[in-house]
Amino acid sequence: LEVSGIDGTRRYLWRLADGATIESVGLPAGERLTVCFSTQAGCAMGCSFCATGEAGLVRDLGPGEIADQVRLVAEEMGARVTNAVAMGQGEPFANYDATLGGVRLLNDSDGLGIGARHLTVSTCGLIAGIERFTAEPEQFTLAVSLHSAVQGTRDTLMPAMRSQTLPRLRDALGRYGRTTGRRPSLEYALIEGVNDSAEELAALVSFCEGLLCHVNLIPVNPAAGRAHGRPSGARVGRFLQDLTVAGVPATLRAERGTDIEAACGQLTQRHARGA
Repeated sequence: LEVSGIDGTRRYLWRLADGATIESVGLPAGERLTVCFSTQAGCAMGCSFCATGEAGLVRDLGPGEIADQVRLVAEEMGARVTNAVAMGQGEPFANYDATLGGVRLLNDSDGLGIGARHLTVSTCGLIAGIERFTAEPEQFTLAVSLHSAVQGTRDTLMPAMRSQTLPRLRDALGRYGRTTGRRPSLEYALIEGVNDSAEELAALVSFCEGLLCHVNLIPVNPAAGRAHGRPSGARVGRFLQDLTVAGVPATLRAERGTDIEAACGQLTQRHARGA
């Protein structure tokens, strides 16, 4: 367990029965407690700005292992979990059945009883998973890691997603919005000199045009061994302003847990490696 001296974020390292290790994060904010949980031990996606997948995929988690992370954080912090997000280690839709099973345990009134709209599943953009998720009866929330609406840039940042092309992804998101009436969040890690240009902004605006969505801007977090730089605060603010002026709903994600490497893209199981 590590606790941020800045905002109280807590980073947990769990060792499973077979020795595999995973991480979860508790994010307190007033009366709210959000838990970021893992769906796999390790990750096979290999996104260039994310340190989580540097050791590759170890194995999928079971539904109980997924839900237990949230339960244990609630017990350790002595607080009720109000929100839970599958944004820890792993690609949730690469372990679809177990992820949905775990989220349903969290939603169950005999479990933690977290409302469906307060349970978010994040994907790098696996289209088959998005299509299955669209047909689920619960009102779970969808988040998609976009990071660029320029195909060449996205292919470089997210090489495992090259077969999941942007036009196909946009079509799937359109069907999700029309079918569910819910607005998916498009996660966009802003990287200096990579996806923060006027061309990238225009492509993002075009991608979002006519699409029920919300852009969540995340200035890229520092991660060991990653060369990507964070844009200045002024550049981030201008990018957000330009999106808003163009009519794209967008917000800047509040930075949490960076000092203990608990933020997006920083979960590396470094404690398990003895660092």
